Amino acid sequence: MSTPERTRPYPGAERLDLVEELHGHRVADPYRWLEDPEDPRTREWSAAQDDLARGLLDALPGRDVLDARLRALLSAGSISVPLWRAGRAFFSRREPGQEHAVIYTRSPDGVEKALLDPMVLDPTGLTTLDSWVPDLEGRRVAYQVSAGGDEQSVLYVLDVESGELVDGPIDRCRYSAVSWMPGGDEFFFVRKVAPGEMGEGQDDFHRRIWRHRVGAPTEQDSLVTGSGLYEDHTYYGVRVSRDGRWLIVSANVGTARRDSLWITELGAGRTAELTTILTQADDVRAVAWVDRDDRLYLHTTDGAPRWKLAVTDPRTPGREHWRDLVGEDPESVLEGVRWLEPAPGSGQEPQLVLARARHAVAELALHDVDGTPRGTVPLPGTGSLTGLTVPDRDTPQRDGSLWIGWTDLVTPPQVHRYDRVSGETVLESTAPGDVTVPDVRTEQREFTSRDGTTVRMFVVTPATGEGPWPAMVTGYGGFGISREPAYTSSALAWVAAGGAYALVSLRGGGEEGEEWHRAGNRGRKQNVFDDFHAAAESLIASGTTTPGQLGISGGSNGGLLVGAALVQRPDLYRAVVCSAPLLDMVRYEEFSLGRTWNDEYGTAADADELGWLLSYSPYHQVQGGIEYPAVLFTVFESDSRVDPLHARKMCAALQDATTGEVTTRPVLFRRETDVGHGARSISRSVALSVDTLAFLAAHTGLELV
Repeated sequence: MSTPERTRPYPGAERLDLVEELHGHRVADPYRWLEDPEDPRTREWSAAQDDLARGLLDALPGRDVLDARLRALLSAGSISVPLWRAGRAFFSRREPGQEHAVIYTRSPDGVEKALLDPMVLDPTGLTTLDSWVPDLEGRRVAYQVSAGGDEQSVLYVLDVESGELVDGPIDRCRYSAVSWMPGGDEFFFVRKVAPGEMGEGQDDFHRRIWRHRVGAPTEQDSLVTGSGLYEDHTYYGVRVSRDGRWLIVSANVGTARRDSLWITELGAGRTAELTTILTQADDVRAVAWVDRDDRLYLHTTDGAPRWKLAVTDPRTPGREHWRDLVGEDPESVLEGVRWLEPAPGSGQEPQLVLARARHAVAELALHDVDGTPRGTVPLPGTGSLTGLTVPDRDTPQRDGSLWIGWTDLVTPPQVHRYDRVSGETVLESTAPGDVTVPDVRTEQREFTSRDGTTVRMFVVTPATGEGPWPAMVTGYGGFGISREPAYTSSALAWVAAGGAYALVSLRGGGEEGEEWHRAGNRGRKQNVFDDFHAAAESLIASGTTTPGQLGISGGSNGGLLVGAALVQRPDLYRAVVCSAPLLDMVRYEEFSLGRTWNDEYGTAADADELGWLLSYSPYHQVQGGIEYPAVLFTVFESDSRVDPLHARKMCAALQDATTGEVTTRPVLFRRETDVGHGARSISRSVALSVDTLAFLAAHTGLELV
């Protein structure tokens, strides 16, 4: 419902009288024309929104302060754990001032060499390195790049010694797993079907697994086959055992938290005809691999929503043969497993390192290979893992070490090394830049959600004072994805200016296991929003902030989160940054990758599930006559995951409905071209953060000095 008597400073947007009858619901869609980016009306509207947003954002105070502070915090750079291949270490590092991280190799004599620098590949900074994996001998690296944010990866193979390309380009490799065969002459990989093979508009939803010989035409690739293997909108993983004997294939239908698994024994004269281990009907998550003891390991939720570790013989891979090795811990989530060799001559036996997260905080546990617990690995504090690696079997300098990638709320990425002989964890390398982190106080708090559930959040505040402070609150709450404590330049820049920052471990995520995820998806999605509202109310009740100082921010599924929050509780929030959001939950399946998410949200094709979606769909919950918070939508025109149409429609609806004045509670639409949903250059990241933080600061009372 619009408010026609109010003078409107916003660009005109025709409001259609479009109402559809869907499963007995009358569903209005007044801004459907904004779905079409090529419609002249959409182009005119978008250009006018550009002018409005740029004029208001550029005039915000403190932009120079934010720019300098963000660049200083980002000047820490980054470092990854080494990935070992026959004595070579492969790792990434970003130096201060670099736009992207660079991939390096370090030979056994300690000599470093830059292998892949996205800025050398494309000096504009618009090309991103999507993935990379060296072969088992450390002689070649398969890598994938995409340009302009479209994430349509193209695969190449690089010779490590010469730096020359020996294969590629191989297109259609979006979200493509690669696993090398021993010898480095062949690999298994995933590739989308050829254009038009499955019909118009279907290319992004169908993939195949191929065995490829380096340098050979892809027309000669061998197709991997198996019962029930190739289904609509399925993503595949491939994993070859180190000896090249076993191939394991995993599959997810869209983003469903269920795994299909297959295995086959490779060898001379054998074809990769797969044997089924799990299907979607089993409703189980499982990561499988054959390790150094020739056992098939299964990291799984089978009867264990917080995950457990099981084993079997790869020749008898069926569920009925699985044997629990390390059972479920009721208080932590098992996130990964590594095989840890002893140092030669130490007299020790191999062990397993289990990476766990207790309420989103990392832990490492040691177990014998029979599952017997043998203590823990010391970690630096309350933080999260960015990587965990051990030397491969062909690295001659094996010494029983474990390399640990580490970060926390105030610590840029580090690499620590656990020495199994001494039992100590020592700092081995840090992000290369010298950075001064502001003096802050960090804590993990508990609060109670609407239905009595205990929820947690990480809170960062200035080291002195008791508040209230202008607050920036964020979360995700979807797809079983965990948000863990990590160094975040935008959060620290906010707190350095005198604000409070909170990261909420919402239901729908994976912070407390698969039951936590399922408590916030499909028909239970409102639990996520209730958790977020309760977090805000807890921060207010504790004196950390006030409603007039409370800003919220979220992207992608987190954009849906803050979109729902602002229409459900406009009284609770003062300012909102809604980035790359999903907002029209009735038609989301019609665009981009939307139909791959219906296991998470539900489908409008089903009467009951449409009811779930309509109950919270932000676009459909906008009402006239309400003073909504100040809102900044940020979208990326090359986004191939979440179409910007969601934000266009929601922005038009809010601009029409709100009684707030543009001077005090504006609704703005900021868009970028040549970037997408994922990785971007540091300069583009800083520019976006300056706009979003300055906007939140201006409307929550944070003085940027």
